Amino acid sequence: MRIVGIDPGLATTGWAVVDFEGREILEVLDYGVIKTKKNLDIGVRLSEIYSDLSEILKEFKPEVASVELLIFCNNAKTAMKVGEARGVVLLALSNCGVETYDYTPLQVKSSICGYGKANKKQVQENVQRMCNLSSLPEPDDAADALALAICCNDSIVLNKVSNLKNIC
Repeated sequence: MRIVGIDPGLATTGWAVVDFEGREILEVLDYGVIKTKKNLDIGVRLSEIYSDLSEILKEFKPEVASVELLIFCNNAKTAMKVGEARGVVLLALSNCGVETYDYTPLQVKSSICGYGKANKKQVQENVQRMCNLSSLPEPDDAADALALAICCNDSIVLNKVSNLKNIC
């Protein structure tokens, strides 16, 4: 299964595309960030995120997407901007027909590190090990996107196993 992980943000949106077979990571196809310039109008920035992400989706054709769900933010202005970026991410995914799952940072960190309050460095190190990468995935938005893809795959696999147990 091919999963795209997306960590939405107005200045930086992390993305990663990973192929899985069961719980095994077959290949990290690519990962990176979509950056927008602070001095541009917000509409232009959102359009850039939508356009760049749409190109990534067309190139890699993921079956499933994992998108970080913002559940708490100290700054309402920041939360609104992240929410707007998340909205265009969801629009791009919908327009490409990609099934989408949402995960909180706590869920992702628990899946990757076994601890919901793990720090960014711990997530990066565990993702590096799990994906057999030669160096830490950077920037941390891209590492978070890889973590989102892994968390989503684990959730899907565990759900299938749980459903099989209910049949028996």
